[in-house]
Amino acid sequence: MARNGGKIRRAPVSRRGDIRLSPPATLAALYLVLILLGTLLLKTPIATQVDVSWSDAAFTAVSAVTVTGLVVVDTGTVYTHFGQAVILLLIQLGGLGLMTFALMVLSVLGIPMGLPQQMYLKEDLNQTSIGGVTRLGLTILKVVVLCELAGMTFLAFVFVPEFGWGEGLWQALFHSISAFNNAGFGLHADSLTRWVSDPIVNVTVPLLVIIGGIGFSVLSDIWQHRAWRKLTMHSKLMLSGTAALLVLSTFGFATLEWTNPATLGGLESDGERVTASWFQAVMTRTAGFNSVDIAGLHDSTSFMVMCLMVIGGGSTSTAGGMKVVTFVVLILATYAFFRRKRNVEAFGRSIGVEELLKVLAVTVTMLFLVITALFVITISHDGDFVDLAFETTSAMGTVGLSRGTTGELDTFGRVVIMIVMFLGRVGPLTLGFFLATRTPPRTSYPPGRILIG
Repeated sequence: MARNGGKIRRAPVSRRGDIRLSPPATLAALYLVLILLGTLLLKTPIATQVDVSWSDAAFTAVSAVTVTGLVVVDTGTVYTHFGQAVILLLIQLGGLGLMTFALMVLSVLGIPMGLPQQMYLKEDLNQTSIGGVTRLGLTILKVVVLCELAGMTFLAFVFVPEFGWGEGLWQALFHSISAFNNAGFGLHADSLTRWVSDPIVNVTVPLLVIIGGIGFSVLSDIWQHRAWRKLTMHSKLMLSGTAALLVLSTFGFATLEWTNPATLGGLESDGERVTASWFQAVMTRTAGFNSVDIAGLHDSTSFMVMCLMVIGGGSTSTAGGMKVVTFVVLILATYAFFRRKRNVEAFGRSIGVEELLKVLAVTVTMLFLVITALFVITISHDGDFVDLAFETTSAMGTVGLSRGTTGELDTFGRVVIMIVMFLGRVGPLTLGFFLATRTPPRTSYPPGRILIG
């Protein structure tokens, strides 16, 4: 108790049994609730054309909420339009972010977000402070609606002539939302391979994936400043890193697969091979669509694809992975070390120690999770190691590309992949914040010397 002006003020007493979750833990719990609801809806008779197991429904729900795209049953033939609509809603909520969707609802109702809600939105958008998160959230909503409607319009020119107005518009909407959210869910068993040479599909779908995966903070920065020199260092790193990876991956895919009869070698013209290389180069880091047979890739190409899946897309985006900027900062830090520079610099700015530690934490956490999950799966499933590594990496990067092994896994293997997809969506950094203590250290120690290398 304390006295203040003759009055007794009691110190607040925390009630025993109260559970106070941090924003990252709360968001993780919300995603789990969404997965549970999605599983229940996908198991209802009106959602499926044939009976599906609880395992199939749960796997599909996890894959949709985490915007991964790995499937164990064919979405287009097993699920009815209602079931497909449920999957589409789960993709939209999982990709857009639950708190961003809540912001949309509150904005429509004219209700401002309070401080607690802004804290959750900050975690959902992976921001360092709550300043401007509401404005960023509204920008995200505008970009999402505009891009998905534009994508649907262009894709309708492909799907409507082939499937009719009703089914064609539905498929255009489904693939547009799936592409923008980097989910990779399709309504055809062969994904988009039948349109490998279609110019509309090969332009619209990759552009939706790139815009959705580049990061809403970067898009907001571009919209506000519209000049390269005025962009933030993060935006410059993200844009330059994305461009470099797209060029290198397109060239690498074409070089490695050009004469492979199972992939590019089976196409009729060089133009189709270049187009397919571009399409697959975009999909490998973020989305799970494919226009060639992924199971037919050379092992060298598969390894390149796995590396790209680990890198992923951008922060505050619908993409997964350890993020492009994280990878670029790792390269810059390595370069600075060999150049014996004391600071890591880019575009006239230096990168602080705290950011470097975060980059290191994200990288180590993601690699540790991939290695651990792969080790656990190989214990119960003796299959082709490249295939197992490919599926595990695809799940962690929430990419969704598959060599066909996911459907062959037993129940234990599926559970491991589901956990990996969830952790890949929640994010290694958020996971680290959830597990780490927030209590500041009471003691500090003098620096010591260690030998490295």
